[in-house]
Amino acid sequence: MAETIRRVDYFYIVTPDKPGEGARALATLRDAGINLLAFTGFPRGRRAQLDFVPADPAAFVQAAKRARWKLSPRKTAFLVEGEDRVGALADVAARLAAAKINVTASDAICAGGGRYGAIIWVKPRDVNRAAKALGVA
Repeated sequence: MAETIRRVDYFYIVTPDKPGEGARALATLRDAGINLLAFTGFPRGRRAQLDFVPADPAAFVQAAKRARWKLSPRKTAFLVEGEDRVGALADVAARLAAAKINVTASDAICAGGGRYGAIIWVKPRDVNRAAKALGVA
């Protein structure tokens, strides 16, 4: 089974880098009924950046406004979903490499049940070329 790859919107917030900040943000979204396709957080200097890939970007933005979050502008990434196998993501990465597109960041995980998922970020100037290389409309 081939991968399904699609463009997705993502947003981020910057929070204090201390215990509980991610849990609070996720609880806010849960309480607002916001479903996430992906989430990642990492240190950014003395703070932390939390990236959200919402299933419904418009509802996410409204929830973020209600929470008074300082939200980044909408950005674009690629969500990969497929059947787990040895080297599953290698083929996807090779397509970007062949197009001379540098991957800014990626996260991948075995999802269980023989499935995997990944999120891939490229520079904004490379989004359209990456979409073409990945076969995304």
